[in-house]
Amino acid sequence: MAEYDFSRFSLLLVEDNAYVRNTLEDLLRSFKFSRVSTAVNGEEAIDYLKTMKQAGNPGPDLILSDLVMTPINGLLLLRWTRTAKDSPNRMVPFVMVSGAADREYVNSARDLGVTEFIAKPFSATSVYERILEVIDYPRQFVTTQKYFGPDRRRKEGSAPGDQERRTVKEADVTIVYSADKVVKATNPTEVWYWRLPNTLREKAASGLGGSNVKGELPAALLEEAEQQLQRASLDFSTWALEYLAKLADLCTEALMEPGRRSRHFGEIHTLALELRGQGGTFGYPLVSQIGKMLFDLTIEGCREDDNAVEMVKCHVDAMRAVLREKVAGDGGQVGQAVIRGLTDSIKKFQVVT
Repeated sequence: MAEYDFSRFSLLLVEDNAYVRNTLEDLLRSFKFSRVSTAVNGEEAIDYLKTMKQAGNPGPDLILSDLVMTPINGLLLLRWTRTAKDSPNRMVPFVMVSGAADREYVNSARDLGVTEFIAKPFSATSVYERILEVIDYPRQFVTTQKYFGPDRRRKEGSAPGDQERRTVKEADVTIVYSADKVVKATNPTEVWYWRLPNTLREKAASGLGGSNVKGELPAALLEEAEQQLQRASLDFSTWALEYLAKLADLCTEALMEPGRRSRHFGEIHTLALELRGQGGTFGYPLVSQIGKMLFDLTIEGCREDDNAVEMVKCHVDAMRAVLREKVAGDGGQVGQAVIRGLTDSIKKFQVVT
């Protein structure tokens, strides 16, 4: 198979976690993306895209964005990209990367017009495969009264709830072959299909015969990318221990300020999401497992009494044990003992007092 060249691509990476942002940027550059711009949150990304629009720049070829960020998260950035007049390219491929890969988040991103979704923890291969999916299998854009974005049906009839598009025959659809003017459907039965040239594959396959050629990255590049990710994992313990220290501080503050615990538990929930997303990426899937347990424990409306704070501390202690003992992979018997000890500790505090 022909070898793709990503050096002509421009890519915008949006990620609020500096450690993860740097890791992803290094990963993308190992794929030979030579033009990678970064933003620390959705607000900075929007400012960047507005500037490109004002300068007459068509914008990046691809956007990779985290989901949970402040003050503007990935979903709001996606909505702005798809709907704002200041967006330089409302049809740009948009790949969401998040540890919050639960159905609610995935469906929200899908309904706002996301192109692909990468769940954290990620690997070099999973990132590469999603990018390849965007290049090799671009979906036509669809406009209805309620939706604008990539066709949510990868196959005929595969998207439950898309009644308006399953029942409309192509003969009744307006088909457009240019992105110069994006219109909004004015009535419930009006549907537009936007079928545009595959410019991404034209760039990736430049010199290989044009947009009909399918390719892949050289195997050596993908192997080097995986090794790059493994090297990044050497710094994971330092980063993770800093997050665990923040969690411990939040527990102390929550015990001292009972009237403000909603704020404390909200921050704990966000930190748990980060740990849930990153652990497996950097060789500590047990951290991801325990991070998810803490994430589920601290969802909105959760208990906020003293025992709930103690349960958070149990999760912190368990993750510290994993890092201290360098329990990689599933940890075997040691990993099972950590999870069993955490479960037993939680049971002691589950009785509501």
